[in-house]
Amino acid sequence: MNIHEYQAKELFRKFDIPVPRGRVAFTAGEAKKIAQELATIPVVVKAQIHAGGRGKGGGVKLANSVEEAEKTAAEILGMTLVTHQTGPEGKVVGKVLVEEGLEIDKELYLSVVPDRSTASLIFMSSEAGGMEIEEVAAETPEKIIRQKIRPGEGLQPFQARSLAYGLNLESELVKQFIPLVNKLYQLFVQYDCSLVEINPLVITKDKKLIALDAKINFDDSGLYRQKEIIELRDISEEEPLEVEASNYKLNYIKLDGNIGNMVNGAGLAMATMDIIKLAGAEPANFLDVGGGASAEMVENGFRIILSDKNVKGVLINIFGGILRCDILAQGVVEAANKVGVGVPVVIRMEGTNVEEGRRILAESGLDLKVASDVWDAAAKVAAIAKN
Repeated sequence: MNIHEYQAKELFRKFDIPVPRGRVAFTAGEAKKIAQELATIPVVVKAQIHAGGRGKGGGVKLANSVEEAEKTAAEILGMTLVTHQTGPEGKVVGKVLVEEGLEIDKELYLSVVPDRSTASLIFMSSEAGGMEIEEVAAETPEKIIRQKIRPGEGLQPFQARSLAYGLNLESELVKQFIPLVNKLYQLFVQYDCSLVEINPLVITKDKKLIALDAKINFDDSGLYRQKEIIELRDISEEEPLEVEASNYKLNYIKLDGNIGNMVNGAGLAMATMDIIKLAGAEPANFLDVGGGASAEMVENGFRIILSDKNVKGVLINIFGGILRCDILAQGVVEAANKVGVGVPVVIRMEGTNVEEGRRILAESGLDLKVASDVWDAAAKVAAIAKN
């Protein structure tokens, strides 16, 4: 789950991580009032959407007066902001963060993420703040300092010091940086985060470290114990089909392809998307209905797939274990009868009650293409792709 920058900074404040003074505004009038209360010029007006690259897209602007802050907020609010992370369709801006401007001496980068390959957390810092960390890693990897944090040991004092010294910080800044790193680690662990990033972490002219930007992502699997965090969810920023799927406890992610797919098991789902690619098509989604799916869950999953206007065909690939093949067949038939199927559907089933499942499909009266095995399914998908 993602949250907005202004929400991330509120969490930073709870951990005494320094951030600029400012508040969120939903109207130009509110932006003007906040600028007046800040009583400092310039102020920064920042679009609040779940995407990076806002500055390059025109969503972050300086205002040199209260009146200009109001005017700038009016221009940003309601605009469709297109960045490298939104895609060409962009996102409509519904709120802005109005903050005090700072006199910046230097920009740094600081983040903590999980590293699944080593079952640890990784702190990363760099003197190349303000840049995309992927670019830094590709072009000047030596500028990235890493510290591996083992969960059983936690963040050690020498690791925070190593990050500080690697940034070539002056002694007075080291004294600010080490507590900041510790607080960032505490926040990450306490809220089941999957990413905490400050880019840039700035050094001001008066030698203070301040988180000029803030990005926090949360592990969805931990949200059941994070009631405070769930309240920060902004559904308007999420893909509508993904939101609907989550209401039915379906693991669905919308993609940009043209062949929808429904599978039980994440590993089989990944393999199925590979099959679609090998067949010369592109997967339109990831959908794992899970081992214990009911006919109703299958019906809802099938309906959600067909709701995607880009879908030109569907591949259903099920290994019947806990989810029996006859239950799958019933769900597909019920969904097809309710929604109507205007695209070719290929079904490959193996496992428990497979013959009964095939009988249900055969007697349904629907034009469904039943594949004998994976390769037959791939061939049928390839035929759809060619057409």
